[in-house]
Amino acid sequence: MLEAVKFWNEPNNKSHWDLELDPEWTRFAGMVKLACAAVRAESPGLTRVLGGISPIDPAFIQRLEAAGVLDCVHAVAVHGFPLDWNHWLIHEWPDKIAEIEGVTSLPVWVTEVGVSTFGAEEVQEFGLKRTAELLSGRVPRIHWYSLYDLPRAWPATTRHREAEGSSYYRHFHMGLLDEDGRPKLACRHFHDYTPEFGICQWFHFEDHRLEDAVQWLKRLGVKHLRTGLSWADSFRPGADAWFDRQMRALDEFEVTLTFCFTPEHRGLQPHHTSAPQVPEEYAEFCARMVRRYAGNSSAPLVLPVEADAAPVA
Repeated sequence: MLEAVKFWNEPNNKSHWDLELDPEWTRFAGMVKLACAAVRAESPGLTRVLGGISPIDPAFIQRLEAAGVLDCVHAVAVHGFPLDWNHWLIHEWPDKIAEIEGVTSLPVWVTEVGVSTFGAEEVQEFGLKRTAELLSGRVPRIHWYSLYDLPRAWPATTRHREAEGSSYYRHFHMGLLDEDGRPKLACRHFHDYTPEFGICQWFHFEDHRLEDAVQWLKRLGVKHLRTGLSWADSFRPGADAWFDRQMRALDEFEVTLTFCFTPEHRGLQPHHTSAPQVPEEYAEFCARMVRRYAGNSSAPLVLPVEADAAPVA
């Protein structure tokens, strides 16, 4: 079932939003407010979550609050990878959560946290156990990234690719399973942390791993799953059939569904990080997906009293 929808992914990261085009995030803020209003019109009770931020930056949250974005959502999300990409230590996780809690009364979700096996599987094994010690019981949602390694034949969804050096190649080693489905060392411990720990697993268009992923998620005791539907993919032939197949396969999980990736022909620039030429088109995509997969949901998972009373600018 659809538990929540999430607007974009890492909007304060230059690999996921073009900061040269939108350095003050004004276009992003306007787009999200339009999308929130469109989703609320389709399903008033569906939980709405701001796209997970990376880096974890309280000033960014304050900026979006000043733009009225936080009046439209029920939770904010953060992403953290202290053993791979962030310049802070893993034991600082509680402080990072507290930084965001210090600037908003909204619940803070951790919708991506993970450790690569780029150097050694033992590093991921340690990272999973330590992350669980630090975050269990601390936040309402925790999604481990990810179930599978990214196949080496596929590019990581980042605008800058090999220019990122070894950071780029860590994207390919984040799974509890390798690309062929072989369990890594940390996989044998993951069941110890479910169902509190969910999984974040992105599925590519017509992903051959979908059915096997469902079986692994069941085996690991996963209840909460975060994935995405790509606005860019919606223009491919057969897109709705693929979306239907994906959502049908994941129906028994409580799904947080991320809407992101600008179609090249609809952006101010021809790449997936671009602000859209017409932000209402992104909002229409979000509304259509919610209409297709959520219907008129019941009460939100976490709803501040004032959130739906606030006007959408």
